[in-house]
Amino acid sequence: QLVGEAVEHHRRELPDDGRRHVWVFRVDRPALVLGSAQPDDDVDRAASEALGIDVVRRRSGGGAVLVEPDAVVWVDLLVPRGDDLWHDDVVVAAEWVGEAWSGVLVPLGWADAELHRGGLVRTPLAPVVCFAGIGPGEVLVGGRKVVGIAQRRTRLSARFQCSVPLHWDAAAHAALLAPGIARVQPDVDPVDAVAGLPVVALGCVDGASVVEALLAQLP
Repeated sequence: QLVGEAVEHHRRELPDDGRRHVWVFRVDRPALVLGSAQPDDDVDRAASEALGIDVVRRRSGGGAVLVEPDAVVWVDLLVPRGDDLWHDDVVVAAEWVGEAWSGVLVPLGWADAELHRGGLVRTPLAPVVCFAGIGPGEVLVGGRKVVGIAQRRTRLSARFQCSVPLHWDAAAHAALLAPGIARVQPDVDPVDAVAGLPVVALGCVDGASVVEALLAQLP
């Protein structure tokens, strides 16, 4: 497990050794991670300072992800080009990742876990909050998103950044991203917008046991 700031984890260089890798990250301080093309103005900086939450940016697209110590399981799966798990189609490429996560959730009691096989499902709030949309390979429970996957590809490898909330802080999301929510849904109260998202958190499940179960599922 790699412990540090979110910005350090996201800046970690991809290896070029032609091997698969699993990176398990834990943040030592909370951070709001913006998508690569997300406007800086989506964030209420006064709220982030008041809450003590760093604002950083990742190299993959999509909306913001709030990562806090012991509140999210963060695992990156890396596959080199030419590997049996590699696929040129970015939609199909993430399916094996979702299948592994589905195998983790069912034994934990989430028998209705289902893999999203298809392209990006956009909602008005998806450009602002990552868990408002549904991407290739992501996993739903009862129609609610529980595993988020951001994909970054280079000429040498693919990096699947997986985020699974143990706890979902709707109030913090609403406060931090109020300007962005107003940008895409000007007639909706930010608190109501986030509270209405189809998101599920694993609750009191231990993050280490989730990681251990995932490692057992990986091909």
